[in-house]
This record gives sequence, C-alpha cells and structure tokens, in this order.
Amino acid sequence: MGVRPRARRRRMEPGARRAEILGAARGLFGARSYGMVSLADVAAEAGVTRALVSHYFGSKRRLYLEVVRQMMVVPASVSARLPPVGAEERVAICVDRWLEVVERNREVWLSAIGLEALGNDPEIDRIMLEADETATDRILEAAMMADVTDGRQKLRAMIRAHSGMLKAASREWLVRGTLSRGDLHVMLTRTVLHLVHTVFPALRDEREHP
Repeated sequence: MGVRPRARRRRMEPGARRAEILGAARGLFGARSYGMVSLADVAAEAGVTRALVSHYFGSKRRLYLEVVRQMMVVPASVSARLPPVGAEERVAICVDRWLEVVERNREVWLSAIGLEALGNDPEIDRIMLEADETATDRILEAAMMADVTDGRQKLRAMIRAHSGMLKAASREWLVRGTLSRGDLHVMLTRTVLHLVHTVFPALRDEREHP
C-alpha cells in the first residue's frame, strides 16, 4: 500500500493531533509488518512532520507499543451509557461494541495477541496485564457486579481467565473462519453470564460449605 501524499497540515489541539497520529500508525501497522513501517511513513499518513511524531511518541517502538495498548485495552466507550436494562442485555451490548472494535482493527488485533503468545517482552506483558484488568472492570460494570466485595478476587480471576478464551475465539473468527461474529457474540455473552451468575455463586458456596 503506498503512502498517501502529505495533506495540508491543520491546526489541532495536542490531544487531537496525538490521536490522529495514532490512528495513522494503527492503519499502517495493520497493513504492514513492523519492520516495513517507518516514522516517516506515519508522519506522511498523518499529514505531519516526522519531528512531530517523534515529539509525541519518541521512537517507532514507543509508538507501536502505544498502538498495541490502544488496541488491547478495552475503551471506556464499550461500557459507556448502557441503558437501564438487565445484566444479560447490558453484557450483550458490550460484547457487540467490542466485536465492532476488533473487526474494524482486525490486523492490529491479531498482531497484538500474537505478540502476547510469543512472550518474553516485559513491555508487551505489562500492556496485556493492564488490558485484562481493564476488560474485567468493563465486564463487571456491564454485568452489574462492579460493587461485589465478597469473593471479589476470585470473581476477577475468573473474568481474566475468560479473556484467554476470548482471544482464542477471535482467532477462530478472524483467521480460521470456523466461527462467525454472531457465533462469538452468543458464545462470549453467555459464557460471561454463566461465570458470574452460576460459577461464581458455586465457588462462594464451596468456600462456605467445603
């Protein structure tokens, strides 16, 4: 894919400019391998100077890590402004929003979860840990269990474990084609609800009555 000619630079607030550069980087890293993308490519795609990209992100690796973080850490919008309905409908809405994010950023998502599988990169590991904790917050908020205190650590551990299945299932959808987006929606929604409404109470009962 060729780099687009540099557009006339627009005056923007720093936060908006940074987001625009990140968006350009996400598109390039999704279309090419890491080694095939340069800061100059990102600058041209974003319509800014290479020096400005360096000002915001420093090096290509720091920029790439920020792209991975942006992709892996579930955005607040996934669980924002949920309607006053039951937990099942709220979780279903969140799952649908999350699938939309993944589908829109397919290549970057697959690259990021591939990096996690490889391991041996402390910075990637930290991003993945942050992503799992944030995803757990979003799920518990959607399931109306964010305020649970009794057995809270076990509950969070179960949801973090669920994220491993979520990543494996996304490969079945995006790479193998053995599951559709609709299949994933049903699978992820129902497994989350089963964990919080059936498995978690059973674990608490087991603790109280061993």
